[in-house]
Amino acid sequence: MGDIVPKIKVDYIPEGNQNRPGTKGDMQWITIHNTANPNSTAQNERDYVARREDNVGFHYAVDDQEAIAIIPEDEVAWHTGTREGNRTSIGIEICESGDQKKTWQNAVGLTAKILKERGWKTDRIRTHKSWSGKNCPRKLLDQWDEFTDDIENALEILKNEDKKGGDIMEKPEENTLAPEWKLKGIQYLQEKGLLYDIEGWTEKVDEPMPVWAVTLLLKRIHEDLASKDDKKTSSGE
Repeated sequence: MGDIVPKIKVDYIPEGNQNRPGTKGDMQWITIHNTANPNSTAQNERDYVARREDNVGFHYAVDDQEAIAIIPEDEVAWHTGTREGNRTSIGIEICESGDQKKTWQNAVGLTAKILKERGWKTDRIRTHKSWSGKNCPRKLLDQWDEFTDDIENALEILKNEDKKGGDIMEKPEENTLAPEWKLKGIQYLQEKGLLYDIEGWTEKVDEPMPVWAVTLLLKRIHEDLASKDDKKTSSGE
């Protein structure tokens, strides 16, 4: 996908987190937001969702360096202020920090990628304001036509690259999200403090000796050891 699609890091907040209800959605739209925070990065936004206690979340955050997948696209996230919007739209939070020209480009590329993968056109893109009336995305509302035009152009480029057999197939690990079941082991080991290079492990998830199999095995071993320790504690050993 050349330079159009930004680097995408999968860093889902844990299952069971208050801001990840786990309900399957019926996605029909992409909803665009601005963070309204001039200092936060995509990682800051992801971490904020993980620790918030007010039922707020979104699927992606994007800044001038990367995009981060926070909640799987097929799950409901609370980001539009309406039940219908939350149930049927993929939420993208665009950061207001850093190089805003590059952030714009990354947001355009991420949105175009999702449209292409789903066979959608740009008429599937909506503002947060279209759902609830909130003045969001506040930095894009006056430039909305330009923003969607850029997405349209990026989408056409991605489609042409696909037809020509270009580099869209050369580095799928950078831009194609692995199914969540393959990431469960990595996420578990991260939460337990046993794994730190999450991005590196995620990129290797489909190598000949699948990372998902190795990490799920380690997960099972760790669970068994923890269970034995619990039994010893309860029996007073």
